[in-house]
Amino acid sequence: MHLVCCGECFAIFEHLKRHMNLLEKQASCTSLAWYFVTSLPSFFSSPQPQARGRFARLLLSPSPPPVLLPSSHPLDDSSAMGGAAAAAGAARWIQRLSAARISTEALERGQSRVIDASLTLIRERAKLKGELLRAMGGVKASATLLGVPLGHNSSFLQGPAFAPPRIREAIWCGSTNSSTEEGKELNDPRVLTDVGDVPIQEIRDCGVEDDRLMHVISESVKTVMDEDPLRPLVLGGDHSISYPVVRAVSEKLGGPVDILHLDAHPDIYDCFEGNTYSHASSFARIMEGGYARRLLQVGLRSITKEGREQGKRFGVEQYEMRTFSRDREKLENLKLGEGVKGVYVSVDVDCLDPAFAPGVSHIEPGGLSFRDVLNILQNLQGDVVAGDVVEFNPQRDTVDGMTAMVAAKLVRELSAKISK
Repeated sequence: MHLVCCGECFAIFEHLKRHMNLLEKQASCTSLAWYFVTSLPSFFSSPQPQARGRFARLLLSPSPPPVLLPSSHPLDDSSAMGGAAAAAGAARWIQRLSAARISTEALERGQSRVIDASLTLIRERAKLKGELLRAMGGVKASATLLGVPLGHNSSFLQGPAFAPPRIREAIWCGSTNSSTEEGKELNDPRVLTDVGDVPIQEIRDCGVEDDRLMHVISESVKTVMDEDPLRPLVLGGDHSISYPVVRAVSEKLGGPVDILHLDAHPDIYDCFEGNTYSHASSFARIMEGGYARRLLQVGLRSITKEGREQGKRFGVEQYEMRTFSRDREKLENLKLGEGVKGVYVSVDVDCLDPAFAPGVSHIEPGGLSFRDVLNILQNLQGDVVAGDVVEFNPQRDTVDGMTAMVAAKLVRELSAKISK
C-alpha cells in the first residue's frame, strides 16, 4: 500500500505498523482496518483527530486515493452534503466495513472499545480540571468547554462540524483582552476551562449509528458534570447536539430545566426529511422526553405552519422577530428556572442578523443585533447550569473570521453567566 500523505497521517501509519509488527509491503487494508477498530483504543487519545479519522476511512476504502487531504481542506466537499446525502454516505460506509470482511462481532467489539476510549478521554480530562478547581477553592461553578464537532444531521451544509477549534482559536486569538464585559477573567480556570472534543468522526468511522452516538454525547456531558464544579458549555456542531446535551443535563440533575433558545428557526419538526435526529427536530425530542418545563424561543423569523403547531402542542413560548420591538422589554428581563433544576441556554448563531454573523449555513435576514442578544443573556435571572453555542459554519465565514469572533464572544459572555 503506497500513500502520499500529510505528516500526521504518515505518523499514524507508522504507529500502526509498529504495533502490528508488519512491513509496509505486507500490510493489507483489511488487517490494518480490523486492528484500528478493535485493538488500539489508546490510539484515540493521541492528537490530530481529523487526520486519524481521515486515515481510518482510507484504510477501509477498497481503492484508497494517493493523496490524503485534511478534513478542512477546500477540496474536501463532504461538508456540503445535505441530510439525505449524509444518510447515503453512512450506508456506503457500512458497505465498506462489510467489504473489508470485518465480522459483526469484531465490528461491535471495535465500536465498544472506541466508545469506551472516547469516554475515558473526556473523563480523564474532566477529572484533571475538577481536581484543579477543587484544590484552588472558592468556586461553585466553572464553565467547561466540550466540543461536539457533529455536522451530519444538518439539512443543508455540514460545515458546523469544523466550528469548535475555530471558536477556541478566536477566544484566545489575542485581538481582545481576556475579560468578560462584567469583569470576569477567562484566564482564571474558575471562570472557564476546557476538556476538549468528543471524537465524533472516529466514532462514526467505526459504523456507529445515531442512536448510539447520541448516547455517547449524553454520557460525555454527564462525565463532565460528575466532576464538581464543572458545568458544560458545549461547542457545536449543528443543533442536533442540543437534544443529547439537554437530556444529559436533565437526567444528571434529576428533573427538567427551563430552556432559553435563541434561533432564527424553532427546530421543532417532528421529523425532518426522514431524520428524527435532524438539527431541525432537536427541540421536539427534548420536549417529548420531558427534559424541559418551559421552552422560550427568541429570534424566530423562519417558521412554518408545522413549527407553530408543534409549538402549541408542546406549550412553547415563541417570540418572532416581527414582534420583537413589542416584546423587547420582557425578553431583556427574563426570570427562569424557579421550581426546576436550573436554566439551559442554547444559542444558534443564526439568531443574529447576517450583518453581524454571516458565517452560518442558513442565512436569514432580519435577525437580532449582537447587543440585543447580549442584553437578553446578561439580564437573564436564573441559575444557568449548562448551555451550547451551535451552527457556526467556518466555511461560510468572512476572510477575517468575523463570525468566529462573534461565536467566541457568545462563549465568553455565557461563561460569565455560568461561572460563580
